[in-house]
Amino acid sequence: MSNETKSPRPKPARKQQQRSVVTQEKLLAAAIEAFSENGFKGTSTRDIAERAGVHHPLITYHFKNKDQLWRAAADKVFRDFRRSMLASLEENDDPCPRKRMAAMVRAYLQQARIQPALHKVMVQEASYPNARLDWLIETHLKPIFETAFVMIERLQQDGVAVPGNPRLLFNMIRLSSGGLLALGNELKASSGIDIDSDETLDEIADMIVAVFFPNNATAAISESIPQARL
Repeated sequence: MSNETKSPRPKPARKQQQRSVVTQEKLLAAAIEAFSENGFKGTSTRDIAERAGVHHPLITYHFKNKDQLWRAAADKVFRDFRRSMLASLEENDDPCPRKRMAAMVRAYLQQARIQPALHKVMVQEASYPNARLDWLIETHLKPIFETAFVMIERLQQDGVAVPGNPRLLFNMIRLSSGGLLALGNELKASSGIDIDSDETLDEIADMIVAVFFPNNATAAISESIPQARL
C-alpha cells in the first residue's frame, strides 16, 4: 500500500489537547467540592489532586497556583448559575409578575440544589474580609445583584413585593432559599428537613413567594414601615 492510500493517523497534539481539557475539568470539579467544604485555607492542592485522581504537579501546570485554581472554580460555579437564571427568564413569559417571580424562585432553588457550592463558597469566604471575597463580589455578585435590585423595586411599585429596602429584601429572599440548602446537613439532623426532596423544595418556594410576594403586598405589611430608597 502506498503512502498516499494510508489512512491518516490522529494527530498526537489533538489527543493531548483533549486529555488536557479532561484534566482541567476534573481539577475544577474537585476544587469546587473541596473549597466549598473546607474553605480556601483548609484546602490543599494535594487534596484537590487526590480528589481529581491526577498527579499533583498538573495543578501548577494548568492553573499556576491555588489562588488561580480557586478563581477558576468560582468562575465556573457562578457563570453556570448566571446562565441558568438567564435561561429561566427567557423561558418564563407569563404576563403575571407574581407568577414570573415564583418561577424565578423555583429556578434559583433548583440551581442551588444542583450546585451547593454556589452558597457554600460564599459562606466560607464571607466569614472574614479577604481579596477573594472582593474579587467574587466585583466579578460576579454585583452584576447579578444590581439587576435583581431593579427587578425587586419594580415589583414593589406594582404592589407585588412587600415594601422595604429592595436591596435588603432581595438578600433576605436569597438567603431564605440558598442559605437553607447550604445548611442541608444541619437541617436534616436538627429538624428532620430533607432539602434534597422535591416536595421540600416546592414548599420552600411556596413559602418564599407567600411571605415576600403576597397577593396584595401593600396591604400585607403595615403602612408604618417606610419604603426605603436606593
